[in-house]
Amino acid sequence: MFSRTTRRSLVFGLLVALTLGLGSVASRPAAANYLAGRHYYSGWSYHPRSSYYYSYYYYKPYSSYSGYRHHYCVYYPTRTRYVYYYNPVRRVYWGRYDLEEKGYSLLAEEDRKEKLEDIPEKAFPKPGKMPEIPDSEDGERMLPIDPEKLPSTKDPKDAPK
Repeated sequence: MFSRTTRRSLVFGLLVALTLGLGSVASRPAAANYLAGRHYYSGWSYHPRSSYYYSYYYYKPYSSYSGYRHHYCVYYPTRTRYVYYYNPVRRVYWGRYDLEEKGYSLLAEEDRKEKLEDIPEKAFPKPGKMPEIPDSEDGERMLPIDPEKLPSTKDPKDAPK
């Protein structure tokens, strides 16, 4: 049998473990952040007024950075070949991921605009490697978007007409 002091220590340890464990489960973003590491994508949401889907790309500029910054990934049902990246601080689109070529087109500074329609198609260079994580200095590259997780743009067969 355990001594009174040992039992007290075990109970205290279990309470601490449960408190920490429940805290991370209760806070889904905290749990996702812990598992995600340096950068990750959120799920997709629909913006009905503008008719597009968006996801957050969360990142740490450097490994020891506290918390995460974010950019938006924008997926238009009318442009299903691309996922566009938008910087909410500078309020500009800064590139796109080509789902067919599996590469990234990084826009030149002068071609980055707030509205996608203000960026001519010729401004997007040939797709290549993913760019470095924004604001990073260590050369680590962004993760590409997972095409399997893109929202469906097709109506379900049994949807009302």
